[in-house]
Formats: sequence, C-alpha cells, structure tokens
Amino acid sequence: MAEVDTEVPPLPPRYRFRDLLLGDQTFQNDDRVQVEFYVNENTFKERLKLFFIKNQRSSLRIRLFNFSLKILTCALYIVRVSLDNPREVNPWDLIFWVNRRVPVWAIQVTVALISFLETMLITYLSYKGNIWEQIFQISFILEMINTVPFIITIFWHPLKNIFVPVFLNCWLAKGALENMINDFHRAIQRTHSAMFNQVFILICTLLCLVFTGACGIQHLERAGKQLSLFDSFYFCIVTFSTVGYGDVTPQIWPSKLLVVILICVALVVLPLQFEELAYLWMESQKLGGNYSRHRAQTEKHVVLCVSSLKIDLLMDFLNEFYAHPRLQDYYVVILCPTEIDIQVRRILQIPLWSQRVIYLQGSALKDQDLMRAKMDDAEACFILSSRNEVDRTAADHQTILRAWAAKDFAPNCPLYVQILKPENKFHVKFADHVVCEEEFKYAMLALNCVCPATSTLVTLLVHTSRGQEGQLSPEQWQRTYGRCSGNEVYHIRLCDSKFFGEYDGKSFTYASFHAHKKYGVCLIGVKREDNKSILLNPGPRHIMAAADTCYYINITKEENSAFIFKQEEKHNKGLPVTGLYDAPSRLPVHSIIASMGTVAIDLQNPDPPEENSKLTLPTENGAGSRRPSIAPVLEIADSSAILPCDLLSDQSEDETNQSDEEGSVGSDFVKGYPPNSPYIGSSPTLCHLLPQKAPFCCLRLDKGCTHSSFEDAKAYGFKNKLIIVSAEMAGNGLYNFIVPLRAYYRPRKELNPIVLLLDYPLDNLLQCGIIYADNLVVVDKESTMSAEEDYMADAKTIVNVQTMFRLFPSLSIITELTHPSNMRFMQFRAKDCYSLALSKLEKIERDKGSNLAFMFRLPFAAGRVFSISMLDTLLYQSFVKDYMIAIARLLLGLDTTPGSGYLCAMKITEEDLWIRTYGRLFQKLCSSSAEIPIGIYRTESHMFSTSESQVSINVDQGMEHRERGESWKEKTAHRNSTTSDQSEHPLLRKKSMQWARRLSRKSTKPSSRAERISQQRLNLYRRSERQELSELVKNRMKHLGLPTVGYDEMNDHQNTLSYVLINPPPDTMLELNDIVYIIRSDPLAHMPEDSQVGQARTTRNQQEFCTETRDETHL
Repeated sequence: MAEVDTEVPPLPPRYRFRDLLLGDQTFQNDDRVQVEFYVNENTFKERLKLFFIKNQRSSLRIRLFNFSLKILTCALYIVRVSLDNPREVNPWDLIFWVNRRVPVWAIQVTVALISFLETMLITYLSYKGNIWEQIFQISFILEMINTVPFIITIFWHPLKNIFVPVFLNCWLAKGALENMINDFHRAIQRTHSAMFNQVFILICTLLCLVFTGACGIQHLERAGKQLSLFDSFYFCIVTFSTVGYGDVTPQIWPSKLLVVILICVALVVLPLQFEELAYLWMESQKLGGNYSRHRAQTEKHVVLCVSSLKIDLLMDFLNEFYAHPRLQDYYVVILCPTEIDIQVRRILQIPLWSQRVIYLQGSALKDQDLMRAKMDDAEACFILSSRNEVDRTAADHQTILRAWAAKDFAPNCPLYVQILKPENKFHVKFADHVVCEEEFKYAMLALNCVCPATSTLVTLLVHTSRGQEGQLSPEQWQRTYGRCSGNEVYHIRLCDSKFFGEYDGKSFTYASFHAHKKYGVCLIGVKREDNKSILLNPGPRHIMAAADTCYYINITKEENSAFIFKQEEKHNKGLPVTGLYDAPSRLPVHSIIASMGTVAIDLQNPDPPEENSKLTLPTENGAGSRRPSIAPVLEIADSSAILPCDLLSDQSEDETNQSDEEGSVGSDFVKGYPPNSPYIGSSPTLCHLLPQKAPFCCLRLDKGCTHSSFEDAKAYGFKNKLIIVSAEMAGNGLYNFIVPLRAYYRPRKELNPIVLLLDYPLDNLLQCGIIYADNLVVVDKESTMSAEEDYMADAKTIVNVQTMFRLFPSLSIITELTHPSNMRFMQFRAKDCYSLALSKLEKIERDKGSNLAFMFRLPFAAGRVFSISMLDTLLYQSFVKDYMIAIARLLLGLDTTPGSGYLCAMKITEEDLWIRTYGRLFQKLCSSSAEIPIGIYRTESHMFSTSESQVSINVDQGMEHRERGESWKEKTAHRNSTTSDQSEHPLLRKKSMQWARRLSRKSTKPSSRAERISQQRLNLYRRSERQELSELVKNRMKHLGLPTVGYDEMNDHQNTLSYVLINPPPDTMLELNDIVYIIRSDPLAHMPEDSQVGQARTTRNQQEFCTETRDETHL
C-alpha cells in the first residue's frame, strides 16, 4: 500500500505554495467522494412519469392528444350511425349487432389500441401499491369497455360488427378536458376562478348526459321505432327540460329503462352541481370577483385600499372623486380585507355607482389580490389608515405594509398614502403624496388660536363646491358665506392665462392686485419652471415670467370661464366707451362674477375716472377732514418702500420693549432652529427659543421648585393670554402645535404662553389659569377609539367640550372630531330654535348632494371645530391637483420654503374703517407691505331665541305684533351681501328670529298664552342654572386660594355668530373687528447682505448652542 502511495507523483511546487496560502491541504490526503443527486429521477420510469404526469407542458400536450382521441371516437360513432341501415331481423340482434364498415372499423381499432396502451401506461406510472384501486376507477372501466372489444376483433374477425358503446367516451373527454384546463393554468402560472371552473363542469355534464341519452335511445330504438339520432336528441332535450311534449317516445322496454336511469342520474348529479355553483356564486359576491385585464387596459381605474370600509368614508371618496369632470370615466376598485357591509352593498347597487365602483374582498399584502385589482395598470392607489383603531401605531404599521406591498407589486403606480402619526411618516417617504393626520391636526389647532377659523378656511379650500350652498336661505350671512365657500385653489401657466398673461414682466404683487381688481381672482402663489417649490406670495421683487405656474383662488378655474368684452359690446351698440365706475348704479366687477357663477368679465378700460376715485398718495399737510388716499401698486417694486421692518432684528425689538418687559418671566428669546427634532421628516422652522435650556422641574406649572416658587398661572403674571392644550398624552404631534405659535415671524410681544394639561379636573383647570386663557384646545379622544362603534370615537371630546362650554361660556374652545356628523353636538342646545333651523338647513343641503352640508353649523363656521376627515378630501384632491398638499402645508406652517410667505391675520380697527371696502384694502396691503389678503373672518351680532344669553323673561312678549308691524321693513332689509352697517343689525336680528321660528314651528299660528308661560319658565330655569354653575366655579376658586375677579369678567357672548368669507368681492364693506387673512411675504427672502451675514452669524451661534443641548427642545 505504501508502494502505491509513493507511485503518485507529487504536485509541482507552485501549486503546493498556492494551496498552502489558501489553506487547502487536501492534496496530501484526498478522501473526497463524488455524490450524484436526484439519481432516482434518472430511471426510465421516473423519466416517463416526468414526461406524462409531472411536467406541466408535456402533460398538457398528452392530455390534449387524449382529448382529441375521445372526440374522434364520438365522431366515428356518429358517422357509423349515419351509415347504418338496419334490416328486419330479430330485434335483439339489432341491439347486439351493427353494420360497421371496414374503414370505420379500422380507424376505431387503431384509436382503441392507442387509447388502451396509453391507459395502461398511465396506470402503471400512477401505481402506488394498490392495484384494485386503479382497476375499479370509473375512467379505467370506461376505457376497457370502449377499447378491449375492438382489440379482440383483431384476433377474431367475426366480432367486427359487435356493438360497442363508444359514445361513453364523451365522459372520458370531459375528464380529459378538465385536466387539460388545469394543466394549462399551471403552465401559464395563472389561476382561474372556481366559479368559471364550476360553470364549465356543469355545462360539460349536461352535454354528456344529453349525448349519452340521445345515442343510447337511438341505438335501443333500432329494435323498435327506429328513431334517428336527431329525434333522440330532440327527445332528450324535451325530457331534461321537463317540457315533455310526448310527440317522440321510446317504444321498447330497454329504451324506457335507459330513460329512467338517465333521469335518476340527472336528479342526483345536476342538483349537486347547481348547489356547488350557487355556493361559489355567493362566495364570489362576497369576494367581489375580479377586475378583468381587458378592462384595465382599455379603461382607467384607481384602487382604494382600506382596512375597513364605512359608509361615510365611501361616500366622501365617491362624491369628492367624481366631482371633477375629467374623472367621470374612471372606475374605482375597492380592495378591503373585510366582508362588504350591508349598507355599503346597498350604496354600490345604486345605478349611479354600480357601473363605476367595484368591491373586491382581499388583502393588499397578497399579490393574487393585487392582481385581481389590476394594481399594475391602475392610475393611482389610495391607501387610507383606520383612524378608529384603538392602537393608532398598529394602524400605521398596517398602512406601511400596504404601501410597501403596493410599491413592490406596481412600482410605477402613484401612491397616495394617509398616515396617522408623524414618527411613522418616513417609512412611506417614497410615496408620491403623503398626508399625516397629526401634523395637519395640530397645525390647524395652533393656527386657530392666532388666526381664527383657519381650519374652516382650509377645509373650504380643499372641498369641491360650486358655491350653491345656502343660496335659498333667507339669512344674508348664509348666502354670502355659502357663495364664498365655492372658492378653490387652481393653477395655470402664465403664458396660457387670460387672467395673468398681461402681467408678464410685472411684479407678483402688481399682478395679484390687478387680477383681483379686474377679474376677481386672488393670485396667492407661483412656481418657477426651473424650481419645484411653490412660493406663496414671493413678494414684489418676484418678476412674473411666461413659464411661471400661477396658483390662484377663484370660484372656478379659468378654463371654465367665459370672457365678455364690454368694450366690443358697446362699439356694436353704438354706445360710448366708458369705464366701469362712470355710472354710480353699475355693479363692481366681482359682484357680477359672483352672481354669474363661472363667467369672468374682461374690461378694456377698467381704471376708474380720475375725478371720482383716483387713489393718490397722502400729502404731508393734508386737511384733517380729507379721507386718506392709497398709494398705487407699482409694476416694479421699490426696495425702499417695501418691508421697512426686519422681523429678525432682535436688537430693535429689545430696545422698544425693554421698558415693558422688565421684570417679566422669560422675556428674553433668541431666534434659531429647534436643537432636536421629535421625529424624522419634520421641516426645520426658525423659532423663538430660550437662550438657555430650562430645567425640567421648572416645566411644572402647578408645583414650585428651587428655581421658581410659582404654583399657578396668576403668580407667573403672564402679559398675554394663555393657550391651554388638553391632551391625554404629550405625543410627537404637539411639536407641530408649538412650532407655528413660536415661529420667527410672530412678534415677540404677541407670543402666548402655552400650557399643556394632561388631566383636567376642575381644580387643575383653574390652577392652570383657564380664566386668563384666550383659547382652550381639546384633543383627548385616543382612549375612546372603538372599532365596534366608530361614531362614538368623539364621545369623550364632545362631552368634555360641552362641560367647558357650560362652565366658561366666553372661552374659545377649539377641538377636532373624527366624523363631521358629530358637529351637531358641539355647543348643543336641545331647545334652541335657531339650532333646530340650522339642522333642517343641513338636511336640505345634504339632500341636494352638497359635500359641505355641515358648513352652516355655527361652531364650524366660527372655527371652533373641524373634522379630521377633511384630510381624506385633501388626499383625494391631490389626484387632480397635485399641489394641494404642498399649498396646505405652506399655509399651515408645516413647511417653510425659502422665499415663500406665511399665513397671518390682521384686525380691522376704527382707524382702518376709512378704507371702506375689501378691494381698497387689497390695494392698501399690496402697495404698503406687499401682503396678499385671501379672506375675511367676520363676527356679527345675532340674537338667538331661547338662548342662555337672555337676561329677561319678556324677550318673546309682543314679538308677534312687532313682526306683523315691521314685516314690510324686513322684506327690504339686507339685500346686499356685505354693505350693511351697524345700524342695520336690529333688522338682521329680527329677520333671523322670524326665520328660525318659521322653520321650527309646525304651524304659523301665534303661540298660546300657556306656551309663552312655559317658555318664560324655561328661560328662568336656564338663568338659574347659569348662576348655579357660576357659584360652583367661584367656590372652587376660593377653596384653591385663587382670585375670582377674572371669572366675574367672563360674560356670555352667545349673541354673535362668526363665519369665513374666502376671496370676497372687492365691493365688500369692511366692518369693525373684521379679521383679514393675509399671506405675508417671507422677511428672509430679500434681506440685505449685511443682514444676511448677521443672521448667518446668529444661526451659527444657535447651532453651536444646539450641539451643547441636544437632549431637549424648549419653544
């Protein structure tokens, strides 16, 4: 053995060295064994089994060949019958013997021999140890019956004409066809529906029964009536259809027995088949079927993925999606894992939706279900979160997985994703459009505190409306409010626009003012062709270019507007060409536009005459009685006249306010970026920050510490009103509440202290200074989320807000609700006639198909409450207007794009009433500070019947007599939208009360004396309840050692109503205490170089400060 080893030559040295470096020493002792895998499949039997059974494509060809043989045998039988000519012999001989010609016999023998060999081979390959199981299969027995007799005739020729029931091969053909279809779908890697398979089996079963019966009866009747094959077929059809004409009947008992057997088989087989078919049909109705590939390639559709589909969610989506004309031909495929609800099923059966909405039960995480929805061919995919889940983080996780699955299956399909918590937003950053609920919710709640009713403004802007709501109401404020609610945001290229095309090369402010003056449209933003960022009010230094995209607010988009040239009409009529303001009776431009809906008027000479209303600059030594004039808006900005103050100049602000802020707590602030971000993806915003990090112990307001001994809000001596936030937990979403209130563009002297209240018994509310608060924000419904009854998700919020409303009537309470229908419970008064009238108006608007039926509810109109479902509408709008999310984020301060303006508000005081109209205010703001007004928040005096604000029990006495005596005055009162002054408010109150009584009473008969006494008693009861609540609060304040002076000053201001006017007409008269929404240009956009250097130095210092204190952020 040693000699054999020595005979093996060693490897060359270079290979030895290489193997040594590689660590391979096997050359010294090579014991490796070569193993061959899958040896069993290399045998002849396994190769045959692979070819005939296992391989999908080859087995499909084998089954196709077998099916062709069976069809050929049936066709040969029909040929043999057609050539048969029976003779008058013994009847039994006609049954057992037939006249088979030699060519037909030869073909049948050949086919039988091939079928026999194939059957035996398949039986051998399928053998698994039990031979009897293989032999007693029905298919094997039928093969033997149809093939063995023909094979015997080869060896014994006299049996050539023996009868063989070859027509039974139809059942073998049926089985072969079913197996062939299964193999076909396996080969192409696609699945067919069980419904199709069952229908196919049923049809094949019926055909086999009819064919078997027709051939059998025809053969047996050779000894009787000698029916033709067609007559036998006719008899079977009549029999199986239970018609039974009786014109063709079997004559001998064998054929009669065959009919009985066939009927018994049909009574057993067919009901089972129909039962299975009905079951599959019911199941397919639950699953929703499929969206065919042909429809997906020829028609446009979008996919809506939700975890559970509710009727409100469905209707909001359908109404908003199909509100756009170009989406009328789109189909909506709903993919939901739960079974379709009964109410949803009824909605989808309405002809309006049944042809355009398809419901599929399935999961977005399964490729099969995504294939059913044809996600890869969809125009868009909307993925909505279930905001009714108790665990909102888990709901976000499900949404994230759905978004990942959709992106993996259809990478080119645009995704529109709704997420609940901001910390989960970065997981779906790849989506085309993402809406985070808590970001928008807290931002709108924050802006409602400094810009009243911002939530109402944004909600009206993102909803699709034509401004027809409330136009039939007798209330003037409802008609004006409803008409202005039709304004939306649209876009158009400057070179393609009639509104803005003439302002190419002009400043943005000039274009915005003159477009509003001439056409009544409000230009709010622009986007450069080479820049993807939208800029809101970029300021007068922005020069409009032909390639710019303009974003404007109007009743409708420019493409749907018709332009009427007044100058051409006057030339045609022979009239002199004059300006718009030549005749005092002519209506202003925007009034005509508003009255005509979608018609804009282009005037060739829109400027007013010089002698009437030319706006000139005020003189220095002008007369005191002369009304001040307004400077014109310049085409090119004058740098010395625009933005004279710099909001970043901390030094100047410190000097002016040094005497006022001495001794105040926390009066020193610095501007910089927050050192820490609570979640990934938050937009950095320049804010007012503390110069040094405050200790954590100082953040407790109700407990003193070593740094401060204050234990209540009164001791701190805040100069500004408080903003109290009531929440169950301090989540990351609060970051978006604090940042807009501490943004750098907010004047330091107007910063409101923010108090976070995590639990609010009455004692805690009083200690945190609720009587010194200007706003109370309530967001505490996380613990009441219930998937079983989702409408109760707002129960805790509604009851808590109602409690605060009863205890502190004048406090501005701001909250958000999940369902818009729950807004009717805000500030609920069961016996208030005006509230009941508004409820009836809401039902009328809902019946008309309005998407904003709740808009006339007083808390919503005043901005006290909004529904978070408006974010669904914002997501749907982004499919048509891909810029809506970006504009909404800029308005709410969630994003801060360099050069883009921000939303703020200014209040109309007595010194501003000389401006008179909204159009003149537009010019004043554009010419002086380059600010763009977009709307008005108006508060009007209003008297509500049977409200708690009534202090006398004799309010209703004599009202009917005054209504009769002054009815002729009320018919002519308030015919113009906003031209009424303060002297007309009594008529407004009387008309409102009359309208409320007319809607709330069932009859027009005057109230009886008993009813009036009952109403007076109710007013006394409410008055006493108000006093009881007041005494309760005062006693608790005394018990806590708090002064009650602030609470005594809190009066009930429920005799006013507030509403938002978006882009009102230029002739709208300004009223005292109007709050104007303005978009102010970014002060950082056009700073001098020295200011930029100073700001860079300040920012650098802030960044150095931030690196030292990275653990906390104090705003």
